[in-house]
Amino acid sequence: MLDIVLVLAILASLLVVAAVSQPLAVRLKLAPVVLLAVIGVAIGAVSLVLLHTPFSSRFGEVARTFADLPVSSETFIYVFLPLLVFEAAITSDVRRMLEDAAPILMLAVVATVVATGVVGAVLWPISGQPLVVCLLLGSVVSTTDPAAVIAVFRDVGAPARLTRLVAGEALLNDAAAIVMFVVLLGMIVSGRKPHLGDGAVAFAISFLGGAALGVLAGRALLQLIPWTRDDRLAEATLTVALAYLVFISAEQLFHVSGVVAVLSAGLTVSAFGRSRITPYNWSFIADLWAQIAFWAHSLVFVLASILVPKLLLDMQFHDVVLVAALIAGAFAARLMVLFLLLPLLSLAKLTQPISTAYKLAIAWGGLRGALTLVLALAVTQNPAVRPDVQRFVAVLATGLVLFTLLVNGTTLRAVIHLLRLDRLSPVDQALRDRVMALSYAEIAETIRATAREHEISPSALTNALKPYEVGIAAAKSGGEDESSLKDRERLAIGLVALGNQERMLALEIMAERAASPSTVQTLLRNAEALGEGARSGGRLGYQRVAEATLAFPFSFAAAFFLYRRFGIVRFLADRLGDRFEMLLFTRLLIQELAGAHSVRSRSIFGERVAELIDAVLKARLTRTMTSLDALRRQYPQYAAALEARFLRQSALRREMGRYDALFKEGLIAAEVYEDLKGSVEDTQTTETRPRFDLGLDIRQLIGRLELFADLTDQQLERVEKLLRPRFAVPREVIVRQGGRGDAVYFIASGAVEVVFPDRRIPLGSGDLFGELALLTGMKRQADVVAATYCRLLVLRKADFDHFMQDNRDIRLAIKTIAASRSWRNNSDASAAAS
Repeated sequence: MLDIVLVLAILASLLVVAAVSQPLAVRLKLAPVVLLAVIGVAIGAVSLVLLHTPFSSRFGEVARTFADLPVSSETFIYVFLPLLVFEAAITSDVRRMLEDAAPILMLAVVATVVATGVVGAVLWPISGQPLVVCLLLGSVVSTTDPAAVIAVFRDVGAPARLTRLVAGEALLNDAAAIVMFVVLLGMIVSGRKPHLGDGAVAFAISFLGGAALGVLAGRALLQLIPWTRDDRLAEATLTVALAYLVFISAEQLFHVSGVVAVLSAGLTVSAFGRSRITPYNWSFIADLWAQIAFWAHSLVFVLASILVPKLLLDMQFHDVVLVAALIAGAFAARLMVLFLLLPLLSLAKLTQPISTAYKLAIAWGGLRGALTLVLALAVTQNPAVRPDVQRFVAVLATGLVLFTLLVNGTTLRAVIHLLRLDRLSPVDQALRDRVMALSYAEIAETIRATAREHEISPSALTNALKPYEVGIAAAKSGGEDESSLKDRERLAIGLVALGNQERMLALEIMAERAASPSTVQTLLRNAEALGEGARSGGRLGYQRVAEATLAFPFSFAAAFFLYRRFGIVRFLADRLGDRFEMLLFTRLLIQELAGAHSVRSRSIFGERVAELIDAVLKARLTRTMTSLDALRRQYPQYAAALEARFLRQSALRREMGRYDALFKEGLIAAEVYEDLKGSVEDTQTTETRPRFDLGLDIRQLIGRLELFADLTDQQLERVEKLLRPRFAVPREVIVRQGGRGDAVYFIASGAVEVVFPDRRIPLGSGDLFGELALLTGMKRQADVVAATYCRLLVLRKADFDHFMQDNRDIRLAIKTIAASRSWRNNSDASAAAS
């Protein structure tokens, strides 16, 4: 019992140390992890000293606890590692990371392999250890700790892309390094000679198997989310349970990488969870994981740092030489990847070029931290590993960690400043000055109005206005260079902001439960893509992405293939329902962005840029309305049902807001509030998107055709057996020129165009085409292309003769149409010949 109390007291004391170190690190302008490492090393050193001094009788028990921590490497791995990996994954912006997927994968996976190989090659000739041991050390020191680096980057205002590259590298780098570590440690324990092929296979199975398991687990959690009915505590608890369950299952049941599985599960939840979890609940989950990660990271770092003096207790001069060689090899490998391999991605057009300043910052920011120490500890506590190997890995890994933390970590801020990465670009600086000037002007006017309302003395008003007037003058003087900026540059900034606004509006739609999760996911993805298109290509980039958002996605193409090849209608109907909903809410978003409030907020970009943005929005709204109307004309009832659902969900959200306000004002009791809240939630959960119906019922389609209006019920039954329904999408080629005449097509709804080399002939509802080839035996004379969504009735050639014999009036009508078209074609041909 006493031991447990002592351990708990020590852990609580270390948490106090971690909390106090945060403001102290800010004051000392150090990264918190650097200060934690120093404190941990100091605690470990003092504990060792106390054990061998006269004070051991008084402080011996406490000192012995610190010197011989009752914490094994398995405790670090199973208790802390899932938390750290999952937090890094779930708080990652997966969409933004995908933009730099190629360099991130290069830095995370390829660089890990290169670093392992280079470190092994450098140490093997001079260490006296087998190659596989040197490679094992290489995998141990390949893990990077982004906490200190990102803290410095955010503090000095480093570019977002630089932060994203470092964070993405560390996220995947840990997984790759740990998988490689497990493979190499297995070779050492088993006594097998290292074999490149066997190692690559084991690495691939562990990595890919863990990734697949994580994706499945993440998707399973997302399927459970609706059952929580937006209970933030339940949702957050599920994420914590997921991290541990996935890790344990991967390691113990499936024998694949638990780290990769947790990483994959976290990324899956991050990528798709934002469209299924309300913004408020997602913010709560993110804050919870930030707190958990802070505790876990601080404890791991301090506890691992406490072990450093013990690991370095018998360090010799030869060890110093090996540490120096290790440092040189690790940095050489990093520079090799950054300056030799990374440019190949730019040459292959797989990523935007990365500047030399970025590369140098990434190289110097490759700090090693707690995970490196944990892996080294795992080697020292493995009884199957020889003592000399344990010592070799522990001493060198610890030496590299201390060097990167105490040298790189303390000078990284200066390096960033030297590389001029802590400064805004001219465009961002101009925007900052304009925003500051407008904001200060509005605040100054508010102060004057407040002074008039409360009859405040002129001297007090002058004192209150002075800092804002100074700020306005400074912003205007700094903004003199704004005129040198081209409208194109300012427009690009405005369009990036427009994409961010659209994303926030999409999150509001999700909060109101007005759209389905798949549609919200699409709207969020489109908004992010629009912002990135504007960032990289300005107005043209924004417009290209806007056009792409209206195109049919791959899922629609796959569903359409299943319909045409196998007659499976359900998937196509679901995708059309998704498209209908996406177009409807895209229209609503654009209209909101073009509204009066949004127009006023765009004044910060200048009048000319605001006009250009309005023009871009109007053009985009026109294209969206065109695509939406193409569906609306065919399915007006479904459009009305979607719009009614949107109105009902918006009303429910406002109703809930009204109840919240009444409760906060104390006008209704808690029991009444909970009852009202429950009724709204019940309505929200039962309100689902209506099921989309393609409307391919043959009898209903026949009823749309005037040609069949006079048929008797008996004739209709026979005709119904002969005709087959078909759905066509805009720009689909229904009939190709030169093809055999194998069917005649009746247009129940929609429109097509008969495309000749010199003209296009439109056909609409009630018309037919393809009859001439069947009557004459000729090949098709033109292409027939769907102009809108079409519902057709198809009469195959094998049934055409029976159909014509059984329906005299229709036969005469078809022959009359065919004769007129034949005469027209012949007249056009004669005119062309003359």
